[in-house]
Amino acid sequence: MTDIKLLETGILDGDRMVLARAITLVESKRRDHRKSARALLDRLAGKTGDAIRVGITGVPGVGKSTTIEALGNRLTSAGHRVAVLTVDPSSSRTGGSILGDKTRMHTLAANPDAFIRPSPAAGTLGGVAARTRESMLLCEAAGFDVILVETVGIGQSETSVADMVDFFLVLMLPGAGDDLQGLKKGVLEIADIIAVNKADGEGRMAAERAAADYRSALHILSPRSPTWSPPVLTFSGLKDTGVDALWDQVLLFQSRMTASGEWQQRREQQRVGWMWSMFDTRLRTALQDRPELQALSHQLEVAVRSGQLQPGSAADRLFEALLSREV
Repeated sequence: MTDIKLLETGILDGDRMVLARAITLVESKRRDHRKSARALLDRLAGKTGDAIRVGITGVPGVGKSTTIEALGNRLTSAGHRVAVLTVDPSSSRTGGSILGDKTRMHTLAANPDAFIRPSPAAGTLGGVAARTRESMLLCEAAGFDVILVETVGIGQSETSVADMVDFFLVLMLPGAGDDLQGLKKGVLEIADIIAVNKADGEGRMAAERAAADYRSALHILSPRSPTWSPPVLTFSGLKDTGVDALWDQVLLFQSRMTASGEWQQRREQQRVGWMWSMFDTRLRTALQDRPELQALSHQLEVAVRSGQLQPGSAADRLFEALLSREV
C-alpha cells in the first residue's frame, strides 16, 4: 500500500529519491496507483504553480540535450533549482525506449540542484509522456522553480507540450534553406522564441543566415500574443555562448505577459486543457479496465480492418457500450 503521507513529506523536503518514486507512481497504469497518485496531487495542490515552465523542442541532432545542460548549469549557478523532464522515443513495436538522458547530460545529472527524469513517450501525441503534467506539479512541490520539458522532436505535433508550458523554445539548425522547406508552419506559430544552435566556428555564418531566414518567415505569421513577437537568436550550446541571452528572453517574456495579464490567462488555459486531457485518458483507461470492452474493441477492429464496418459506426458502438456498461 502506498504511504501518501510519507511521499508528501519527502517531496516537500526536496528529497529527489522520493520525488522519483512519486513520479513513478503517477506514471503507473495500475488502478490503485492512479487513485493514490490523485490523492497525492490533491494534497500537494497548494504547493505548486510557482515555477517557470519551459518547453524545448527541435529535430534530432539539433542539440537539445547540450542546450538543456548548458542552460541548467547556468540556472543552478544563479541559485535556481532546475527539473528536467525529458521524453524518450518509444518503439512503436515494442514500446521500449532508451532512457539515456542522464548519460547525455552527465554534469547536470550530478548537480544537487537539478533533477532529471526521463520518461518513455509511449506513443503519446507530440512525444509528451502521458503524465508529464503531473510530474511537473510534483517537481514544483519539491521546490524546483524552473521546469524544462524536452520533447522528442520527431515530426509529431508539438501543440500538446506548448499547451502545458509557459514558454515554448524551438531549436533550429543552420542551413535554413532546407529547414524552411520541411518546417511545419504550426511549429512557428506556437514558438515563443526560435534559437539557431551551433553558431560557432565555421557554422557561425550559416547560423546567422538561417536566423535571418526565420525572421523573414515569422513576419508573415500572426504571433500568438499581441504583447510578444517571437525573437530569433543564435547561440552555441556546445561552446556555451549565447545561452544567457536565451534565458534573458524567457524572463522578458514573463515580465511582459505578467503585466498584460496573459501569463495568468495561459495558466488558466493550461488547467482547463489538463482537465480535458485527463478526461480523454479516463475514457481510454475505462476501456482497458473492462475485459468485455476490450473484447468488443478487438471485434470492432477486425470488422473495420476487413471493411465490414465503417470506423464511425464502430466508434459509436464502442461509445454506447461504454456508457451503458453492457456489451
